[in-house]
Amino acid sequence: MSRELWVLRHAKAEQNITIDDFDRALKKRGKQAAQRMGEWLKQQQLIPDLVISSPAKRAITTAKRVLEAMDVSDVTITEDKRVYAEGFERLKTVLAECPAEAQRVLLVGHNPELEDLLVHLVGIDQLPDSDKLLPTTAFARLEMPDDWTQLSAGSAHLLSITLVKSLP
Repeated sequence: MSRELWVLRHAKAEQNITIDDFDRALKKRGKQAAQRMGEWLKQQQLIPDLVISSPAKRAITTAKRVLEAMDVSDVTITEDKRVYAEGFERLKTVLAECPAEAQRVLLVGHNPELEDLLVHLVGIDQLPDSDKLLPTTAFARLEMPDDWTQLSAGSAHLLSITLVKSLP
């Protein structure tokens, strides 16, 4: 199996201006979407070796709900604060630290960093023409180079982008 990066944007969160952005919780609709995405990933037999998530409440809750729906108990979630609002170059640093044996890495985070990472890794010409590449709970699957430290522009191949609203 080739090495893959799976990018998952967090599910729909509350738009509450009275609390810090980091602490925004998922809406009921977001919790249901994360559940649906996890069930679909299980059906597709897309089980990650490693999960890295932003520690922001909406992202870590999305990661946990997805893994619960997949009925996966032997995969732990690594929370990394660099996945939250530090730009896509920091995401590349996080990915470069992935163990060499990790073949399927799930990265759960936020826009615009995830979209910027996607554009960098696969190039704009491989991406669908859309005003929002990764709406909430969108899942992108990329075929990656054999070395996590070699993430230059255009080094990946987009296999698919799955929107939760398109799932049966």
